[in-house]
Amino acid sequence: MSLSLLIILPLITALVLLFCNGAKQVRAMALSGAVMQLVLAFILLFEYWQQRTTGNPGIMLFEEDHLWFTPLNIHYHVGVDGISIAMILLTAFVTVAGILVSWSMEKLNKEFFFLLTLLSMGAYGFFISLDLFTLFFFLEVAVIPKFLLIGIWGSGRAAYSAMKLALMLMGGSALVFVGLAGIYFNTQTTGGTHTFDLLQIAQLHIPVEAQKIFFPFAFAGFGVFTALFPFHTWVPDGHSSAPTAASMFLAGISMKLGGYGCLRVATLLMPDAAHYYSGIIILLATIAIIYGAFATMMQTDLKYINAYSSVSHCGFVLLGIGMLTKTAVMGAVMQMVSHGLMTALFFAAIGMLYDRTHTRQVAQLGGLLKVMPFIAAVFVIAGLCSLGLPGLSGFVAEVTVFMGAWQNADTLYRLATILACASIVVTAVYILRAMGKVIMGPLQVEGSGITAQPGALLADAGWNEKIAAGLLIIGILAIGIAPFWLTELITK
Repeated sequence: MSLSLLIILPLITALVLLFCNGAKQVRAMALSGAVMQLVLAFILLFEYWQQRTTGNPGIMLFEEDHLWFTPLNIHYHVGVDGISIAMILLTAFVTVAGILVSWSMEKLNKEFFFLLTLLSMGAYGFFISLDLFTLFFFLEVAVIPKFLLIGIWGSGRAAYSAMKLALMLMGGSALVFVGLAGIYFNTQTTGGTHTFDLLQIAQLHIPVEAQKIFFPFAFAGFGVFTALFPFHTWVPDGHSSAPTAASMFLAGISMKLGGYGCLRVATLLMPDAAHYYSGIIILLATIAIIYGAFATMMQTDLKYINAYSSVSHCGFVLLGIGMLTKTAVMGAVMQMVSHGLMTALFFAAIGMLYDRTHTRQVAQLGGLLKVMPFIAAVFVIAGLCSLGLPGLSGFVAEVTVFMGAWQNADTLYRLATILACASIVVTAVYILRAMGKVIMGPLQVEGSGITAQPGALLADAGWNEKIAAGLLIIGILAIGIAPFWLTELITK
């Protein structure tokens, strides 16, 4: 199949949305485009499995290569392997769920769904790009929509959060660009020309000294996107002010762009530097895991709880990459997929609660299981996945990271692994406390948007919210109960 369809389809959907009239038409078009993207992702998965089953040994499949800019040897070169397809499936799931959760969006709904669709296009383009310049182009495509989604449709300190997010991500992009330029000018093909082609660069040997110089730029730049400590501060503010669907995209997809870049670009293309700096990466990842967990315990706003929790969970991704063992890297990829589904589900549940109660303060909520059993159940499933309950994707991903990390016999590496494991206890504390206060006990009515007669106001989830949550839960259970399909996909 043509991978360009993953870019063309959302682009056409976004353009058609601009000519739609009426909220119903806009919603129908946005959902239709997202569902077609999901179907296309599954077709890609099926055809990929067919190719591998029949013995296709290619590193990347379904490649397309077209010269884009001759003077710099820039190509539109795309292709996928198992890791790419896992990220594409995650993007498709979160896109459909995000549009369904935003079904009742009234403020500039045409523009809102246009930006969401544009975000998905940027993510697809990033995950299939095999040319570093093209990859960088799609990384940038995904930044501006985030700024507008928070600045226009956000709540609280929306303007501040949007500006902070944009500045930090653009700063990360600048670091990435320096790293990519360093890779470009330190590699030459047999014809003597420089190249941005990822597969060609992987076959060449970048001088070790050049790797040591440019690896920190590339890794730290992508790390900004995935909440690398201490460049994580945009995450809590951005998530807390973003509308629900934007929070789902930010945590579920956008933060995975950084992890994917750290793995696919920095670590793969500069392996000597990756080993040289692995200790620093593991130190920063461990700090993020521990700091994120304890910082979450101090939060009283549900969105801040999930945001700081994301800092901790993304630390597992960087820990797995930094350990540089096959099992740990596989666990890092599984954690990216698991966290994307889990945190999108958590933000969806928080958004549903906020739409009905008009508060995200834990102290102002309580007893919601009695009046919103479905939403409460979704909240519980997302929380249990976050704390790593067996049978859910969080457990499988984190255990894989821990097993891969323990394969390093170095004492300091194993100490980092033990500290990362210990953070699970802290995670259990803040998750169980939040669940107990929000959904258990008597119905809380004072100081919040809940009325004394909650039946009329506190309606349970609508059909669109049930489908959105159900879709994400299916993904979580598919990984948690039968993870071998994902591990085989990643390693093939």
